[in-house]
Amino acid sequence: MPDSLSNTAENRALDYLMGLAPADPTTPLTVALVTENGTDTTAGTEVTGGTYTRKNLTVAAAANGATSNSADLVWTGMPAATVVGVEIWDSAGTPVRLWYGPLAAARTVAAGDELRIPAASLTFSLS
Repeated sequence: MPDSLSNTAENRALDYLMGLAPADPTTPLTVALVTENGTDTTAGTEVTGGTYTRKNLTVAAAANGATSNSADLVWTGMPAATVVGVEIWDSAGTPVRLWYGPLAAARTVAAGDELRIPAASLTFSLS
């Protein structure tokens, strides 16, 4: 998801790089599935229903300016939905949305289905 940082995350990264403030998000970071993609300033429409909950994100150390999810992300008991993208949130008391982006292809699931995003399928880079 190159160039898909939220404005909040962009500001935090710049403040960190310029020595103005620490940029550590509250972990764990979580992955949300959306049925409508958001923008730099507005969150998308998150999936609701079934047994859907956000999943914790694990990543490997960055190399060559990029990293990716280091484990499969698996949602079981999904509600009927067409998932078009993902968002990465921190776990603060009031969560902060950091990244967002569309899936390569929308995924339609029926009620009770599983949705899986394999390891290394979500790539994060700064460009």
